[in-house]
Amino acid sequence: MKRIFLFGFISGFPWVLIGSALSLWLKENDLSRSTIGWAGLIFGVYAINFLWAPLVDRLKIPYLSKVIGHRKSWIISMQTIILISLILWSTLSPNENLWLIILIGLGIAISSATQDITIDALRIEQINENESKTMAAGAAIQVVGWWTGYKIGGVISLMTAEYFQRLGFENYWQISFLILGLIVMISSVALFFVPEKSSYLRTSIQKEKDKKLFNKFKIKNQLTKSLAWLYGTVVNPLVSFFKKNSMGVAIGLLSFIFLFKIGEAFLGRMSIIFYKELGFSKTDIALYSKGIGWITTITFTLLGGLFAIRMGLFKAMLISGIIMALTNLMFSVLAWVGSSEILFAFTVLIDDLAAAFATVAFVAFISALVDRTYTATQFALLASIGTAGRTLFASSSGALVDWLNGDWGIFFIITAFMVVPSLLCLIAIKNKLKLNE
Repeated sequence: MKRIFLFGFISGFPWVLIGSALSLWLKENDLSRSTIGWAGLIFGVYAINFLWAPLVDRLKIPYLSKVIGHRKSWIISMQTIILISLILWSTLSPNENLWLIILIGLGIAISSATQDITIDALRIEQINENESKTMAAGAAIQVVGWWTGYKIGGVISLMTAEYFQRLGFENYWQISFLILGLIVMISSVALFFVPEKSSYLRTSIQKEKDKKLFNKFKIKNQLTKSLAWLYGTVVNPLVSFFKKNSMGVAIGLLSFIFLFKIGEAFLGRMSIIFYKELGFSKTDIALYSKGIGWITTITFTLLGGLFAIRMGLFKAMLISGIIMALTNLMFSVLAWVGSSEILFAFTVLIDDLAAAFATVAFVAFISALVDRTYTATQFALLASIGTAGRTLFASSSGALVDWLNGDWGIFFIITAFMVVPSLLCLIAIKNKLKLNE
């Protein structure tokens, strides 16, 4: 569980870089809500990382994979790219280098999405296949780690930026990025001490399937051998998923995963802009949204994991979706009341409760769907589909607020109803689900 916590931290930390930090950096350089919203399209790479997940699952990084392990070698490599990106950000200004900054942000997103492929596989492989209760507990700890990386990163980035701004530094955000780079370095060093299970069994099964397919070819040469490898790498994980579930159930599952967190993503994409427009300072946002939010999220995540274990994954998904929709309405109340610190703290508290419960249930749910022969590829595919819904739709969140003439109350009501279609998909396939429970 300590290892899984570290995996979650490493996975969550980059989101604050291309989410809260980048959004507020652009906002404080007088860029519009729509521009900031569309800049969020860089999150789209999380929705398509399944395209290269098969390669990450099978290709080894020369020398590094042999020395520290296949999974860890990929994570360390991506962490290095993120560190270099932060150093580059520290030398740029949004008013002069907007597209370059977004391009570097895209590089961070690609690196983060790539390391997530191996982080999730490494997490799942720490737990035996049919230990469903341990899997739910592991999902809870993963989410605790993720939110810790996200929230602590948010506190550090916002408070250091405000601190250096008050000292009179014009490049206060750039200094903050260098400090965030130190956290990347520390987490990478910690990863070296995590043991990694042998990949011999998994690779043996994959090679055996490649060999069977290769033997079916009448002509046997390097080309047909490569085709067999490519088929085994890309197609077999998909075939395995659809074989385990019927076509109808598989489509229902994919639809549910795609739609489930769209409302939460709309809210999350614009929340920090909403707080700023209500008049809260960076310190207020860091304290209530990130600091207190981190503590409450950890608490509610662990409770959410317990509930998921007790009630089963289907009920956990259904109830968490309903709670998530209801809590979005609290933001409407905050929008109508105004900059009340007490209401702000309460709203963040309730939202963190819902988000923590929903995330734990969601991670445990899709973890229980994967075939261990194709752990990284199948989890990446399912997680990417969920991210696709959140990213592709939520990128228009700023445009929606502008279309509503800044009516935040109506905006949050709309986000509350966005979860309904996904829950209908889940109910439709209730009796045909095949989970590793």
